Amino acid sequence: MRAARDVSTSILPLALKDVGYAVGGKPLLSGLTLRIEAGRRLIVMGANGAGKSLFLRLCHGLIDPTAGRRIWASGEARAEAQAMVFQRPVLLRRSVAANLDYPLALKGMASAARHEAVARTLDRFGLTPLADRPARLLSGGEQQRLALARAWAMRPQVLFLDEPCSALDPSATRIIEEMVAQFSEEGITIVMSTHNLGQARRLGQDVAFLHRGRLIEHRSAPAFFAGPETPEARAFLAGDLIW
Repeated sequence: MRAARDVSTSILPLALKDVGYAVGGKPLLSGLTLRIEAGRRLIVMGANGAGKSLFLRLCHGLIDPTAGRRIWASGEARAEAQAMVFQRPVLLRRSVAANLDYPLALKGMASAARHEAVARTLDRFGLTPLADRPARLLSGGEQQRLALARAWAMRPQVLFLDEPCSALDPSATRIIEEMVAQFSEEGITIVMSTHNLGQARRLGQDVAFLHRGRLIEHRSAPAFFAGPETPEARAFLAGDLIW
């Protein structure tokens, strides 16, 4: 069941208006204009080096645009309202349970409430048997499951995912995809990069296709996969190299 959300406090939609990002005068992203709507699953695609990771970091606020404007509906990107999970999970040198507890403590949650929230999260995502294990000794799939569970525990409105399954086997990938789909059903907006076309088809409602740091297509996923409008996107879907 989709969780109720107070739209009056929503940080979404997020609008990018002619946004660019340059380092040392070299543009890495340029002319990005799009609107990320609440409650959708946006898949970010493009060849290696297209700018997918930079795009996610810019949206999340880890980097700021050097041109254009990034505009949240709430006027600011409240830290507690968004989360990001990276291709290689960033985990503390602590137990699985402590990795879940720490951000909740930073959020100001009381000890008893944190204990309950951690137990509930461990149980929901099948992590209870791993609760006391050092997080950095988990398998790749388990680490990614913990990173997603930790993000979910913070109850974000929007979750940015940077190729979360790129190093995982098919079984672990299926588990992560199921988690992402569940988050979406609960009303969490998903913005996720992937190079896996099958995964993009399974999870995508909308697609943003980047090429050389520019957004060249932004359409519904069914329309994009049925017939891309640009030769670069058509070549990408056909498996051809694009530069």
